[in-house]
Amino acid sequence: MEGVITLNDLQQYVLDLPLPTLAFFTLVETTAKLVDVSESYWKAQGLNGARIRILVELMKEGGTMLPSKLAQKIGVTKPNISLLLTPLEHEGLIRRDHHPRDGRKSVITITSEGQRLLIHNLPANRQRISEKMNVLSEPELKQLLGLLQKLKEA
Repeated sequence: MEGVITLNDLQQYVLDLPLPTLAFFTLVETTAKLVDVSESYWKAQGLNGARIRILVELMKEGGTMLPSKLAQKIGVTKPNISLLLTPLEHEGLIRRDHHPRDGRKSVITITSEGQRLLIHNLPANRQRISEKMNVLSEPELKQLLGLLQKLKEA
């Protein structure tokens, strides 16, 4: 596609996707739709899905984590993690403590209130997600997991 590209040429180019590109965009669109299911649930509860994800990631690590590792886990920058942590701290869902071995660092710990919030809300959220994912059979879900893991490691 060198030289002058017409509007029709460009439209045709964006419509005629090679198989890997089509698979990528289908994955992105599907992910966005499924994330919206979860986000809608959290909004209905008056909660923010990104903040819930922080609490879940903390629990995956046993309840305490460095802010830098947390930022990496959820895919945000270090400055942005501070913006996400401040409201959680004000709401009493997390606390910041001095690092036990390095006083220059802090660690983030989920509070009992944060744990109660997850215990109360995660089952219903998981149920909504399961309702969407259950259009796939168990073997299909296992195959999907294997394929996604392969892509993740590529």
